[in-house]
Amino acid sequence: MISYSDTLKISSKFDELKKRGEGAYMAHVYYGDPNEEFSIRLIRTLAENGADLIEFGIPFSDPTADGPAFQAACERSLRGGMTPKRCIEGLERLRREGLKAPVVVTTYYNIPYSMGLERFMAEIKEAGAQAVIVPDLSFEEADELVRAGGKQGLDVIFQIAPTTEGARLNRIIDAASGFLYVINVEGVTGTKKELQRSTLELIRGVRSRTGIPLMAGFGVSKKEHVVDLVSSGADGVVTGSAIAEIYSRKLDGPEDALPEIARFAREIKAGCVEGFARRSLNR
Repeated sequence: MISYSDTLKISSKFDELKKRGEGAYMAHVYYGDPNEEFSIRLIRTLAENGADLIEFGIPFSDPTADGPAFQAACERSLRGGMTPKRCIEGLERLRREGLKAPVVVTTYYNIPYSMGLERFMAEIKEAGAQAVIVPDLSFEEADELVRAGGKQGLDVIFQIAPTTEGARLNRIIDAASGFLYVINVEGVTGTKKELQRSTLELIRGVRSRTGIPLMAGFGVSKKEHVVDLVSSGADGVVTGSAIAEIYSRKLDGPEDALPEIARFAREIKAGCVEGFARRSLNR
């Protein structure tokens, strides 16, 4: 069994970044798209160019929370023979080969349910995960998953949106661990030109109620988005579809897209730093 130090804990990472005056950048990748070796190189590239956390997606045949870029990514990965078992082995390989960033596994509920929740949580923990996101599992139905995660010391990450209001929002805030994932738009993932004002208002409102880290995603695709989100109170941002869109233009040789992806990651991370500085000045 591989062992990991406390420095990989999500709470430790946010504490470290806060001391450095930086917002956190989490990069979301669906493993195996368009092939396994590229995913390994992609994750390394992201981690080496500013990604503080990796959101490690296990591809699923019906990714209902994802937009066209990630739907296509899942389809390509599955068509190439990717399975949950191979994904978990891939995560273990990344750890064995030196990946130090905290890892949040994203999976649709059918996968851990079919494997058995406790077995699934134990296996991703042993492979090197620190948390899990299940986008198609509602907060009200997550108790069993939370219990299984608790046995392994894994955070179960909950999502909130501008439409999450009142008592339900308060219950989610109270139950949250690791961080809260703030969805920027109603609907599915995908790059967007502008942020919704309701998202910034949600971040400010939740920030006034809790000190738990807030990570904003869905639609984040440029530095300006990042600066606005972090300066409004988010502790960091998530990008995913924007990365997939870059390499999907070069599927015959996706490695050729890695320099552009590295530049993109550095730009997003720079926005995390600038946004944190602006927030500090406004206090």
